[in-house]
Amino acid sequence: MHYRALGDFLQTGKPILSKGPVALIFIEDEVEIGTTLRHHLNCGFKAVVALMPDAFDIPEDVAPLIHRVPYDCSSANSVTMAMNQIIAAATPGCWLYYCYNSEYLFYPFCETRTVSEMLTFHTEERRNAMLTYVIDLYAGDLSAHPSAVSIENAHLDKSGYYAQGRKDPETGHPRERQLDFFGGIRWRHEEHIPETSRKIDRIALFQAKPDLTLQSDHTFNDQEYNTYSCPWHHNLTAAICSFRAAKALKRNPGSTFDIQSFKWHNSAPFEWHSRQLLDLGLMEPGQWF
Repeated sequence: MHYRALGDFLQTGKPILSKGPVALIFIEDEVEIGTTLRHHLNCGFKAVVALMPDAFDIPEDVAPLIHRVPYDCSSANSVTMAMNQIIAAATPGCWLYYCYNSEYLFYPFCETRTVSEMLTFHTEERRNAMLTYVIDLYAGDLSAHPSAVSIENAHLDKSGYYAQGRKDPETGHPRERQLDFFGGIRWRHEEHIPETSRKIDRIALFQAKPDLTLQSDHTFNDQEYNTYSCPWHHNLTAAICSFRAAKALKRNPGSTFDIQSFKWHNSAPFEWHSRQLLDLGLMEPGQWF
């Protein structure tokens, strides 16, 4: 379905936002639009919404299966503003997910289980949100793929990830069960990455509720939403495998000529399978087996 504008979607699309899970894909450019939408359709979301400029095309096989909303994602905080309008319009308890084009959600056992099954279990564990790690993907050969994007030749870092305690800005004390996570090419090429964009944690899966607000650093105003697990045991986490940082570094004139290759001794071909991410410790199955 094609809506006239975001406001139209928020009004006439309310039934879509009643239960979920709903995938909200913010499309910034024309890179891998089709593969991004197909991937999330295959995850089993009840609805996939593409927020994108009218000038961009959607492959014919995908267009009838998604909800298209005209939206310009290029301005600062445009995604945050749209998400907060959607959260306010959604029925409390509706599971929402957001990402960008050329990003792909992986969760434990996603090859055989739907995202709805996973979130049903997560809800039963009294969790209202799920931590996702944004794992940088990049083409192994930049001479063959100068945009740094290649589905067939995708690589990721198999080590080099770390976490730091997240301090409360008012008290200076560490916040309970909250950490800032770093790694990937954002860490290895941090001289080209703004400090506010270096973290790789994102609360990308969460339940809507009254007065919930997404902030510009991908955290929420409800601090429990920002935790990686409950106080009693480890919970599920997921990964968003993303070409977004690699695209930006090769598109930016200030960094493109400094980077001849993203590969290093800890690079590995990405297998497009949740088992690889579990084995590398890049997501956690918790109590879900």
